[in-house]
Amino acid sequence: MFIQDFTGEYQRYFTYGTKAIAQISEEALNHVPVAGANSIAMIVRHVSGNLKSRFTEFLTSDGEKDWRNRDDEFADGSWTRADVDRAWAAGFEVVNRELGKLTDGDLTKTVTIRGVSFTVHEALCRSIAHTASHTGQIVLLAKIAAGADWQTLSIPKNGSAAYNQNPVKEKAHRR
Repeated sequence: MFIQDFTGEYQRYFTYGTKAIAQISEEALNHVPVAGANSIAMIVRHVSGNLKSRFTEFLTSDGEKDWRNRDDEFADGSWTRADVDRAWAAGFEVVNRELGKLTDGDLTKTVTIRGVSFTVHEALCRSIAHTASHTGQIVLLAKIAAGADWQTLSIPKNGSAAYNQNPVKEKAHRR
C-alpha cells in the first residue's frame, strides 16, 4: 500500500513534467533564463541522473554511483527534444522498475546515499521532495516560455469552484 503511494507520486511528477515539456519549443528547452541558472534540459538531465543513480541497485549499493557525474548534468549545451524526452523517461523507468520490486516491509530497511544511512522510507521521501522541487522548476520555466499558449496542468485560475464539483485529478479515497 505505501510503496504504491510512492509509485503514484513519482508517476504524477513524471506526468506533470512530460506535459509541461510538450508545450514548449526545442529552443525553449535549452534556454537559460539568467546567468548561472539552469535550462529545462539541464534540470531534466539532473533529475534523470539523480533517479538513475539513487535507484540502480537501490537496496544493495550506495545511491551516489561512481559512474554518475552530477556536474555534467548542468553543463552548457543544447539537447534535442528527443534527448530530453528520453532522459526524462529513463530516470523514471529505473524508479518504476525498482519500486516494483519493493514491498511495504522494505520501508524499514537501510540504504546509503553518499555513505549516509537512511531508511528506505526516508530515502523515498527525500527523493520525492527532490523530484517535486525540480518538476516545479520545469513547470514554471515551461509556463513562462509558453506564455499565452500555456495549457494548465492543474486547476485553472478562477476554476476552483467548478473543479470542486468534480475533482477528477484527485486520488480515489481508500477504504
